[in-house]
Amino acid sequence: MEVRRITINIAGRIYPLNVPAAEEETLRKVGKQIENMIKDFEQNFDVRDKQDALAMCALKLGTNAEVVSLNHEKNIKSANERLVKINQTLDGMEK
Repeated sequence: MEVRRITINIAGRIYPLNVPAAEEETLRKVGKQIENMIKDFEQNFDVRDKQDALAMCALKLGTNAEVVSLNHEKNIKSANERLVKINQTLDGMEK
């Protein structure tokens, strides 16, 4: 697995990272997303402290991740319930 050394700028700080080449694009996108969120919070919510903006980003990203996780769990449960019904229908057809 190829590892690349990249730098990500978040809130005016440079973070050097060693990342798998396959993850480089994703990390750069996320870094840019965080930077955009910081700018948005600073402009729309009168946030002047970078740490406050970063905390708000963390809350927003964490909330988004939790919502996706819950939706994923609901989808899996729903799919399993449908598969059980299909299996029951198929079992009934065999008899």
